[in-house]
Amino acid sequence: MELTASLSLVRPEIILSFSALALLLLAAWMDQAGRLISILAVAALGAAAAFTVSALGSGSSASAFDGLMVNDAFGNFSKLLIYIAAAVSLTIAPRFLEKAGAMRAEYPVLIVLSCVGMGIMVSATDLISLYIGLELQSLSAYVLASFVRSDGRSAEAGLKYFVLGALASGMLLFGASLVYGFAGSTNFAAIGLAMDKEVGLGLIFGIVFILSGLAFKISAAPFHMWTPDVYEGAPTPVTAFFASAPKVAAIALLMRVVLEAFGSQVLVWQQIIIAVALMSIIIGAVGAIGQQNLKRLMAYSSINNVGFILIGLATGTEQGIAAMLVYLTIYVAMTLGGFVCLMQLKDKDGNYREEFSDIAGLSKTRPALAAAFAIFMFSLAGIPPLFGFWGKLVVFNAAVAAGLLPLAVIGISASVIGAFYYLKVVKVMYFDDAADVIAESDDKVLVWTGGILAAANSPLGYFAIPALGVWTVVAAKALF
Repeated sequence: MELTASLSLVRPEIILSFSALALLLLAAWMDQAGRLISILAVAALGAAAAFTVSALGSGSSASAFDGLMVNDAFGNFSKLLIYIAAAVSLTIAPRFLEKAGAMRAEYPVLIVLSCVGMGIMVSATDLISLYIGLELQSLSAYVLASFVRSDGRSAEAGLKYFVLGALASGMLLFGASLVYGFAGSTNFAAIGLAMDKEVGLGLIFGIVFILSGLAFKISAAPFHMWTPDVYEGAPTPVTAFFASAPKVAAIALLMRVVLEAFGSQVLVWQQIIIAVALMSIIIGAVGAIGQQNLKRLMAYSSINNVGFILIGLATGTEQGIAAMLVYLTIYVAMTLGGFVCLMQLKDKDGNYREEFSDIAGLSKTRPALAAAFAIFMFSLAGIPPLFGFWGKLVVFNAAVAAGLLPLAVIGISASVIGAFYYLKVVKVMYFDDAADVIAESDDKVLVWTGGILAAANSPLGYFAIPALGVWTVVAAKALF
């Protein structure tokens, strides 16, 4: 009976696991079924999201598998974001992969299996289940990064991601072993109880190693070194996936570990989070200035935005966590929209272009695409009245309310640096002489997806604030 109850709490993961197995069998029986299997994979993600929404609406919390996982509002909100981001990433991929000669059925299956791992990650309440979910997601990601085998950059991206990912996993495991040795348990709640007592040097080292391993997964400085190379080398739909769904899962996992396992030792982890946040904001802003490749620019943008998100975690308050979830939701829409625009940058021969020189004068030759791209850049910069401004505002408000005024001031100051390279993209598109390199897009899926995401990032996005505010507050309460 207990097993049945536990299985009922992980229905989204079960749906996705069986869907992945069924799609693999279907791929074995059907040739050239990549598009069909992609559609079925999106349907499976939709079904998993439907169960997640119903669970999120109930607001209940229940433990599964003897405390290895939990079904609560925080996990369900994170899963919903993950499934939506993964579905969008799958929807925009087929035309790109067909052009590269790499549209195989394994692609959607790997995305689905990665989502299973991410679902386990955000629901994990034990170091063992945490690692299982993390590695299932990571192993899928390594293959996805190198999916276009004919492209040397893709193979290089997969190899770099694998080697550096293995290093981060080793750091995480070493930290977990130290925490287990000194706390006597791998369960987050038990670790939290052990930390209510005296915290020795060994336990502090364990916390540092675990946070370092997780900082790699969210591409936070100083563990960001893999991000620009992998983002540039991986196929663009894969990069869009990396920048959205796994980012949400890793940040949600970090939030749960910090608050549930290490929550009582605020002075230990808060200093680390503040230092990582500030380094990410500054390195992400400064590192992007000299970039000529747009995908590398988006990589540094991702590092920069992770820093702003971590300001919410540094507060250690419900308001800060709710603000983080608001920012994460808006960030997913902004970054997916940016990559959708990048995927429409094709020349007359159908070759994808991704350099600054290629978008010179784009507003004169492709005005709609330039306008959408400008919306995403202004939103990422946090310029009002676009929706990205709201994400930064709620995070900085939470920092000020928690007494972290210096952190908020430095974050606001550094966001001005970051605005430079976002505005540079707009300047090149609207004020440089037209290069006339980019042809009209023939992919209606990309056009419609970009339009919907641009509308979500426009002032129309503010209509979502009441519902988003309620859901994020309910999700944040689940961690306290």
